[in-house]
Amino acid sequence: MLNDFYDIDTEPVVQLAAFYGSPKEIVEKCIIVFSKEIHEYLLKNYECREIGLITACNGNTPIYAMNIGDEEVAFYLTGIGSAVASGTCYEVHWQTGAKKFVMFGSCGSLDNEKTDGKFIIPTQSYRGEGCSFYYAPASDYIDITNSDKLAEIFSELNVPHVQGRIWTTDSMIRETKGLVAKRREEGCVAVEMEIAGVQALCSFYGLELFCFLEAGDVLSDSGYEIEGLNDANHSIGKLFVAMEVLKRI
Repeated sequence: MLNDFYDIDTEPVVQLAAFYGSPKEIVEKCIIVFSKEIHEYLLKNYECREIGLITACNGNTPIYAMNIGDEEVAFYLTGIGSAVASGTCYEVHWQTGAKKFVMFGSCGSLDNEKTDGKFIIPTQSYRGEGCSFYYAPASDYIDITNSDKLAEIFSELNVPHVQGRIWTTDSMIRETKGLVAKRREEGCVAVEMEIAGVQALCSFYGLELFCFLEAGDVLSDSGYEIEGLNDANHSIGKLFVAMEVLKRI
């Protein structure tokens, strides 16, 4: 049944041109922001201009541009979840021309010994969501194509990190003990809600994704630890790492 989602033999019924006109060519690179606090920090501390607007019946999402060094780059505050984050990424590409996306956010650790004090650079993501199956043939995992390249940049920057498999889920309240155990047995070190879908979309449309995570909450057999979640969501340190990555891609 999942194979039925991936159709590359017929044309899409809905085209973005109907909403936004012809695609634009304004910037090459873009930062995908999940934290409202980080987004507000950028607007407050950098000279920003609005270069696009994603429209929806429940509210609009502005796309901004700012300078990092001598280069103008885009950024926006994305929604949470694989389908929303993936669709928004492509709409931003259409409106700005961005082809390289740096995405960073928080996650739940499945192996605290490996992830404690380190950023997580995914190598593959378990496709526990639905969006990715519209953009790539059915499989359990999807490769994160720029994992090694990003790890090289982190090493160059002397940023502590670990590479490993992750799990993308559509429902954090259905991360059962049995599913957590299965993913851990397969080598997953973290769980989050967007990467499989965004990677599948980027690969489908020829875009480049560079993604990393910071673990906040911990999912283990002994229970659920939430103490570090707020810091992982909103720590400004991730933003500065993302900016350095942006300069090097």
